[in-house]
Amino acid sequence: MRFRPLRTLLSVLLIAIPVTLILTLVGLSQGLLQESAKRTRGVGADILVRPPNTSLLSFSVASMPQNLVRWMEQQPHVTAAVGTAIAVVIGITSVSGVDLPEFEKMSGGFDYLEGGPFKQPDDILIDDYYARQQNVHVGDHITVLNRKWRVAGIFASGKLAHIVLPLPVVQDLTGSMGKVSQIFVKLDDPANTKVVIEDLSKKISATFLSMEDILSLTSVENIPGLRQFIRVMIGIAVVIGFAVVCLSMYMAVLQRTREIGILKSLGASRLYILELIEAEALVMGICGTVVGIVFSFGARWLILRLVPASLTQAIVPDWWPIAGGIALAASLLGALYPGLRAARQDPIEALAYE
Repeated sequence: MRFRPLRTLLSVLLIAIPVTLILTLVGLSQGLLQESAKRTRGVGADILVRPPNTSLLSFSVASMPQNLVRWMEQQPHVTAAVGTAIAVVIGITSVSGVDLPEFEKMSGGFDYLEGGPFKQPDDILIDDYYARQQNVHVGDHITVLNRKWRVAGIFASGKLAHIVLPLPVVQDLTGSMGKVSQIFVKLDDPANTKVVIEDLSKKISATFLSMEDILSLTSVENIPGLRQFIRVMIGIAVVIGFAVVCLSMYMAVLQRTREIGILKSLGASRLYILELIEAEALVMGICGTVVGIVFSFGARWLILRLVPASLTQAIVPDWWPIAGGIALAASLLGALYPGLRAARQDPIEALAYE
């Protein structure tokens, strides 16, 4: 490895790529789920009410009657209710329409870093992530939902959404006047959550999620299809690692034919030759794992710099040994054929090799 530094470096980098791929993919999955849960919990509600047969992460069209918000406030143990209308901007980025005074009563309002609440009909509020992604400040204009808006305030991320407009505006833009996508409900005591959900379930048809439900649902294991997708990516990573090490070690065996012949003529056994090849692959696998972990931090930094409002990557230390084990297994398997080929070489033919 020391006498072939360029080949070794390239092999380590190519092994690091699937490790980075696994950690970045899992980190994005967990990061997006955690960010969604964080913004939902930041509202300060105890129960989230959504249309029937919808999940926490689905973008629900505004289909619930807005007068249901006032009805919710009249139910036992309910102290406040706020309805929001959701509209998709692009990809997984959405805008939430909300009655700002009612929202402030429930959550305490946004923590403004620049500017303040709506003042003009074309005002919009954005969080610091979206402001950084769009490189805008208060007073600048941005285009959302095919209309130009003036940035009235920039608030700290972690509450409700990245982009906020007045509720009637979103309802008008989406053709859903008098409708909301979801309702946040605050109780007099969080301990009454289960009782209230049972009572509401008997009165209306809807999906009720407590804060505990939201925490349990925002995990990779509970998202349909996500675990299978990650497994496919892991499979691709194994194939990449196997192919890289196999090619690298095969070329190494060809380059060291004479050296292997000398070792065998001096009495080296087949097992000894195989152990040499596998040991080199093991070291490259360990180095590739370390580099891949470092690269995952670099990927997270790059995402935070470029698209903080669209993607959120979490650092997943519990996946480091898993990704490392996959890289090592692929490296050892990839070196097996070149190692066996080297071990079977005839010492006389190897010494005569030019």
